[in-house]
Formats: sequence, C-alpha cells, structure tokens
Amino acid sequence: MYQRAKYDFSSELSNIRNSGIYKEERVIRSAQDAQISVSLPRQQEVADVLNFCANNYLGLANHPAIIAAAHKALDDYGFGLSSVRFICGTQDLHIQLEKRIAEFYQTDEAILYSSCFDANGGLFESLLGAEDCIITDSLNHASIIDGIRLCKAKRYIYEHSDMASLERNLIRAREGMDIWDHPGLSDRPQPSRNILIATDGVFSMDGDIAKLKEIVALAKKYDAMVMVDECHATGFLGKTGRGSIEINEVLGEVEIITSTLGKAMGGASGGFTTGKREIIELLRQKSRPYLFSNTVAPALVAGSIAAFDLLSNSDDLREQLMANTQYFRKEMTARGFDIVPGIHPIVPILLRKFENDAEISQHMARDLYDEGIYVVGFFYPVVPKGSARIRVQLSAAHTKEQIDRALAAFTKVGKKHGVIS
Repeated sequence: MYQRAKYDFSSELSNIRNSGIYKEERVIRSAQDAQISVSLPRQQEVADVLNFCANNYLGLANHPAIIAAAHKALDDYGFGLSSVRFICGTQDLHIQLEKRIAEFYQTDEAILYSSCFDANGGLFESLLGAEDCIITDSLNHASIIDGIRLCKAKRYIYEHSDMASLERNLIRAREGMDIWDHPGLSDRPQPSRNILIATDGVFSMDGDIAKLKEIVALAKKYDAMVMVDECHATGFLGKTGRGSIEINEVLGEVEIITSTLGKAMGGASGGFTTGKREIIELLRQKSRPYLFSNTVAPALVAGSIAAFDLLSNSDDLREQLMANTQYFRKEMTARGFDIVPGIHPIVPILLRKFENDAEISQHMARDLYDEGIYVVGFFYPVVPKGSARIRVQLSAAHTKEQIDRALAAFTKVGKKHGVIS
C-alpha cells in the first residue's frame, strides 16, 4: 500500500533538496542565550556561536526568576493536567495569567492557547460566517492565513500596508459584492454583515510595523473591527512594551489582539487572544484549538506570570534592546549594507540587487557561522523571489562586544561575497 506513496513523497523531497530550499535543523546543546553551543547536521562537532536569529528579544529564555517560578509551579501544581480547559484543565494559575494579560493590554478579558498559531487558527471561524467579511494584509503570517481559510466569511486581500488598497476593499465589503464576484448576474449585491480587518502588528520578515493608527481610522469610518497579531511586539515594542498598538497610539481601540508567550515573554510556549468580553466568551464556547487541546502546562503559565512581573518592575531590558537595535542598525548602514529602515530588532540584510540572491544568502549564513555568528538566510518561497536576505534579530542579552563581533564578521563576509565594497 505504501510503495506508491513512498515514491511520491521521496520524489517531492528530492525536488525540495534539488531546488535548494530543504530545511535542516540545527541542534542547540545549551540553554537559549546570546551565546549558544550548536552543531549542524553535516558536522557533528559543537561550535560556540553568538546567536543572532532567536526571538529571545528580552533575553528572558533562561532568566533566573522565570526558571524559579516554573520550578515552584512544578512542585505545587505538577507537570501537566492531561485535560482540556472546560473539563478539568483550568487551574487558578490560568485565571491569574489571563487576568494579567487583559490588564496589560487594557482589554476586557483574555483566553490562553497552546500557541498563537492555535489562537489565530481558532479565531475567525468562531466569530464570523458566510454573511461576514475578512480583509487581510497580503503579508500576514501563515497562522492568520490558515485561520482565515477555516472560516466561511468572504475574504479580501489588501496590498501590504497600502491604506488605499485597504479602503477599496472596505468599500467593496460594505457596499456588497459586485456582479463578477457573485454566481448569478441577476442577484443583488450583498453587503457584509460584520467586517474584520486582520493584520500583523509587526511583519516578521521585514520588521516593519503596521499602520494601525490609519487602519483603526478606516475601521471606524466603515464600521469594521480590527484584529492585530502582536507576536513580534509583545513585551518590548513601545514605551511600556504593549507593542505596535502602543507605538501607533491606538491602545484600547482594537477589538482583538492575539500574541505569544513564546518569544519575548520567556520564549517557551503558549499564546493568547485578548479583547472585547463577548468575543473572548464566544471563543471559550466555540474555538476548536481551545476546546480540544490540552491546557498550557502550569510551569509555563507560572513562568509567563513571572515574565510580566519583570516587565512591570523595570524598563531596563526594553531600553537595552532598543539601544542594541539602534546601534546595530546604524553601524550596518554605515558599512554599506542594504537594510530595511525601522526601529524593530528584526533587521533584514537584503540581497535584492543580486540575481543569485538565494544562493548568496545561504553562502553568507554558512560563512558567518564559521566566523562564530549564527544567522539564517531566507529566500523564496519564505520571502518573495528576488528579496532573499539574512535576518538578524537583536536581543537585550547581547553585549556591545558581541554586537561588535557580529559587525566585524558581517563586514568580512559581506566583502567576500561582493555585498559591500
């Protein structure tokens, strides 16, 4: 029975390898930090390298206070709950964390998921139906795309961060489909009942921030709701770490926020949705990843509460991260690298002026690894053709000396490959 399928699967894997997009996992043999011990699949020896490709923005992945909180939760609450939330999987810790998230974002309520991928996957079909419409940014994360696919609502895509394109689609949704969208020319246009604009707060490949102030203004004009995924913003972007919503001065004006506990907030696992009370209550009743997945383990919940405690007690980590980001961006620009302007610690080193940009990205990443700098090259289909890049991610855990080592390595490797002169 399997022989035919085996042939097809093997052929597909060969095509992936031959096209140069086969992904190999690196093995980290230490705790996640600014410096880690890594072995690549094709060379088993372990190398100590500086890590510039983790989502560990605040350096909390092995923070003593978070580890201590997780240990205590293991002692007090055990390893896991072997249950979904609505049966026997809700502990007081889960209620505490949900309350903490809602207070942080100044929303009504919050609901926990195993990941933000699950939060996005269980969002849209729980709230919207065939009479409704979702308008989504063309560069939204795969989890938003997949979540929308599960929903029966009408879908429109607006050009990335293009407010004119967004408004055209809002008009289209509010006034009703034109005859070319509808099965029959004789049917009358059907205006959407509810409209939801969905966007990443920060787009992970370029590190650019959504124009939420303009998006919210358009949403008010056309009586639409707004959903923002804050995975690459929660805890560190904005004056108090409340993300792109805070940067854009629309705190309290967004109906739905989804995000993760697995990046800046300790880097472990877990996600959430927070927003209007009726929305969160509906998700508890209908959201399939919430209803049919085990609850987040108590140690992870306690560690996440500790992460919020750290943020509320000091701004030092946020300020260090922003200082590191500003320094690296300034120095890389001065050296002649093509980087996407911005303020985010995601810093894409673009190779778009080269025809063989994908190949260069892989060679540069390998040479940088040999120089003790761990980064990853991204190329099609992860990013559009002709826009391959090395994506650097800064952390509050990086010292100036470590950043200077990275700058020196990039300069050496960049000159070797003709990326800079």
